[in-house]
Amino acid sequence: MENLNEWWDALSLPLKIYWSIAIPFTFLFLLQLALTLLGGEHDDVHAHDASLDHGFGFQFFTLKNLIGFFTLFGWVGIASIDSGMPVMMTLILASVGGLAMMFVMGFVAYILARANVDGTMKISKAIGEVGEVYLTIPGNRTNVGKVQVMVQGSLRTLEALTDDEQDIPTGKVIRVRQIVNDSILLVTAI
Repeated sequence: MENLNEWWDALSLPLKIYWSIAIPFTFLFLLQLALTLLGGEHDDVHAHDASLDHGFGFQFFTLKNLIGFFTLFGWVGIASIDSGMPVMMTLILASVGGLAMMFVMGFVAYILARANVDGTMKISKAIGEVGEVYLTIPGNRTNVGKVQVMVQGSLRTLEALTDDEQDIPTGKVIRVRQIVNDSILLVTAI
């Protein structure tokens, strides 16, 4: 412990400041990384949302990004002073390093958020699609049959009605015209 006190007393004021920033923020950064890898991550608290384009949120000022900023700020400051750079140049390099870390972390979060796919089927995407009758569809909307149609890249079996006079038998090719009652396809034979 005596050697640690001697080491600390021998440091210049700028190095003491950088070490005081680097150590706790490195601990927080490693804790944050471990929680992320173990699945303990929750939605971040956003202090500011800087939009790159309408509708595409790039989150810059978040708790995670600020931890990343101060972690790299501290270590770049220590490395710069240890390499003999002037204090002002060290401050500039540490700030640039911290900002770079924030941009990288924000960009990674942005890319991961865009990769998140909502698996909810939007039945309206079936309109205009071609499919095949799975269970006979009685004519003139007298009863419901079933069709198989590709919706959002997946083959779906959905209930269907038709305005056609004739029943549409199993195996017949159909085209989806519209959606009835938000869940039933209105189809016609091709």
